[in-house]
Amino acid sequence: MLEHRMSVVSAERHLIGECPTWDAPNGRLLWCSISDGEIHAFTVATGAREKWGFPGERVGSFGLCQSGRLIVALTSSIELFEPNSGERRVLARVTHPRTQMRLNDGKVGPDCAFFVGSMDDRAVKEPVGSLYRIAADGSVRVLTSGLKISNGLAWSPDGRTMYHSDSRGPWIDAWAFDAATGAASTRRRFATLTTELGRPDGAACDVDGFLWSAGTSAGVVNRFSPDGRLLDRVVMPNFRPTMPCFGASDMKTVYVTSLSENVTSEQLAANPLVGSTMSFQSGIAGAPVARFQG
Repeated sequence: MLEHRMSVVSAERHLIGECPTWDAPNGRLLWCSISDGEIHAFTVATGAREKWGFPGERVGSFGLCQSGRLIVALTSSIELFEPNSGERRVLARVTHPRTQMRLNDGKVGPDCAFFVGSMDDRAVKEPVGSLYRIAADGSVRVLTSGLKISNGLAWSPDGRTMYHSDSRGPWIDAWAFDAATGAASTRRRFATLTTELGRPDGAACDVDGFLWSAGTSAGVVNRFSPDGRLLDRVVMPNFRPTMPCFGASDMKTVYVTSLSENVTSEQLAANPLVGSTMSFQSGIAGAPVARFQG
């Protein structure tokens, strides 16, 4: 286990805090509160906070666009959102195979398309989710199906490997990725996890090609070598970490969101930072994340 000095970015207790995303030109961290249907922003230099709401929706994830907009995965639609004006435009929709499903973890890939997965939103999960690629023209490509909770999207720094997990698999897979076409192929099992090791949630890669994966059930961020060996574990005081991302001017600060959903009152009392957003210094820079070309 690795110990790092932790800082609290936001003490706000989210039911499901997710998708931390570093916005370098504006020097701010963005994240979403899934069940509240909100996207939050924190400007590091000033401490200023902003918030945008999507009434009646769940915000599963989002990404930055080259245009300055956000691409946002809602319950079953993917929208382009202009933060300054509040303008929203539906780019694509997916048809879930059953009720009580929603879109979940998403990220912009090296091909500048948006990848997002779906999940069974009931207490007992069934493998009815899929992983989608959303192009700038709104076309939707299904990469794979049969998932309980699609999660953990990340790409190696050279863009040639895509990581993807099923939190209830619980496993992480690696795919050969073609950044020119957005094609993912030659899927292989990268790591198999347990509740004790940490079911794999959101993920990010560093510049050396190591995968940092939130092990939600174990309260850790796991660090894997490119060949799938679990090398390090960072214990997180926000108890149920959901996703790491790299940020700050040197890209060496790791920001980590967390959740408080289904946490007992005893666990809440023992872990007052549960559901908060925290940060620590990694000593290594993160791999940059692309922006959606739409």
